[in-house]
Amino acid sequence: MNYADIKKVDVANGEGVRVSLFVSGCTHQCKGCFNKEAWDFNYGKPFTQETIDKVINYLDNPYISGLTILGGEPLEHENQKGLLPLLKKVKEKFPEKNVWCYTGYRYDKDIMEKMYKNWKETPEVLSYIDVLVDGEFEEDKKDITLKFRGSSNQRIINLKEKRAG
Repeated sequence: MNYADIKKVDVANGEGVRVSLFVSGCTHQCKGCFNKEAWDFNYGKPFTQETIDKVINYLDNPYISGLTILGGEPLEHENQKGLLPLLKKVKEKFPEKNVWCYTGYRYDKDIMEKMYKNWKETPEVLSYIDVLVDGEFEEDKKDITLKFRGSSNQRIINLKEKRAG
């Protein structure tokens, strides 16, 4: 897995001050995407143990609310495999911090009906995600007034609440 960027301080992609990891690789290729270069799975730098350590170090500040993973597409199968060690470490070291994930996949149809049943990584990956923003970016539904979403078809789903309830 490769990653495109790490933002040490981000207030645009989830509640509070966050660390954001932009993974590389996306097959959605949404028209009007703000991060086209990250479509390429080979774009950016290799995601290594050193990268994980860097993200953990950035998270180790009291003013940081949590981690946001976006891209590219974090839930591409290859990226799920790469992200698991990071997600595990984040929840072990910072159980009080939350994890947001942005995906072009739909939670019910793509993730639960397909990925959850077919990829052994998906249930574990989802167990570490507190908030999922789902749905492809749709340029004709772009709305800059929406909080934490680019287009009106996207949903903010509290997975932590779903697991508890």
